[in-house]
Amino acid sequence: MRCPCKNLLLGSAALLLGAAVAPAEPADHRLSSGIERAKRATVGILQPEGPDARGLAGGGRFSLRGTGFHVRDGYIVTARHAVEQEEAGKSTIPQEIRVLTTTLEELPATLTGVSAFLDIALYRVNGDGAAMRMEAASFAQQEPEPGDEVFTVGYPLGWGPAVGFGRIGNPNTFLPTVDSRLFQLDLSACSGNSGGGLFKTDGEVVGVMHAIIQTETIQGERRCSRFGFAVPGRLVQRIANALIQGAQPKFSKMGIHLKVVKMGTRWVVAVADASGPALEGGIQKGDILLAIDNTEITDPAQLKNHLIERTEPGQKVAVRVLRGDKELVLSVTLGGA
Repeated sequence: MRCPCKNLLLGSAALLLGAAVAPAEPADHRLSSGIERAKRATVGILQPEGPDARGLAGGGRFSLRGTGFHVRDGYIVTARHAVEQEEAGKSTIPQEIRVLTTTLEELPATLTGVSAFLDIALYRVNGDGAAMRMEAASFAQQEPEPGDEVFTVGYPLGWGPAVGFGRIGNPNTFLPTVDSRLFQLDLSACSGNSGGGLFKTDGEVVGVMHAIIQTETIQGERRCSRFGFAVPGRLVQRIANALIQGAQPKFSKMGIHLKVVKMGTRWVVAVADASGPALEGGIQKGDILLAIDNTEITDPAQLKNHLIERTEPGQKVAVRVLRGDKELVLSVTLGGA
């Protein structure tokens, strides 16, 4: 939270120097401006005409299956599952999709790449000057904290753009659908919001909508909930930057498989198997994993998240384990994946 005392001190210093001090932007105006910027950066992911296609006054029809947002130079971030198609019983990622801007301009977009670890796909819109006509959403440099106000813009149940408001709940949750942590949200979202940006009140991106746990409404196969999850924005930014440069982001690999075991009255994580960097660093099957670089590890998902977000391939980490009744600190040089 920004300390108002700092602003007062800065303002006093400016007055002493004879400088003019601009009045602070009212919070409600900042929010409305942020929403407008986010809306202009948001696109709907179109799907072929069907029975649920939405009609226009001119007779055209369209339906939307998901949401995305423009980051820069025509690049559109969305959720991988928002564009996946079933072909011959297999899920495929289309090379081209069509998106709809909030000004109702329909644009083709070509696949740039998808994340091998997370539910993220990146496309680039085609068309003369298309990128110049779209607002570019910027990623926030600071992560949100529990209780922070956020909003999302998207196409719930195929309609929109609609704005859903809420707060960050637990910023360190895990689902089996992705290989990273997720933000748990207290925020209204439905099927169709997937791939949309999660924004701070000023319109900066802090995450990408990933999933909901259905608690409220069922309309056929489409659902709504106030219990949602988003991929952290700094991970999405890292992936998008790598894909734009024609590469997959490199994540660290330790070569360790964990299992949860009970030790006295506590559940702890033990090494079920060690290979590669872990084995070379001296980690053995049966070791109780305690911490990596002073970060306590309490479950396998947390280990995976620590490696993805806080380390780089080739980095040396200090791994603290309990072997029998002795604590050991082992040095492991991480591999890449």
